[in-house]
Amino acid sequence: FFDTCVYHQPGIDLLTKVIPVKNILFASEMIGAVRGIDPQTGHYYDDTKRYVNATANLSDEERFQVFEGNARRVFPRLDAALKAKGK
Repeated sequence: FFDTCVYHQPGIDLLTKVIPVKNILFASEMIGAVRGIDPQTGHYYDDTKRYVNATANLSDEERFQVFEGNARRVFPRLDAALKAKGK
């Protein structure tokens, strides 16, 4: 699996071109991620969601897989716990 901890648009674009969507996880590195703010953009360095949303390489269904579906597939106990809560 590959994570979306790539801190610029060209990196996310390349990741989504060369790695199958089923092997991409979103934000699995959030604990200990870079916490600073980019002075040029005003965005947090670890705000990679905007890059995934902006890439033209993914359909809405593929974005869902990256943001949620793949994690639920990889972590079935998490999926079961979320389903038990109606999510």
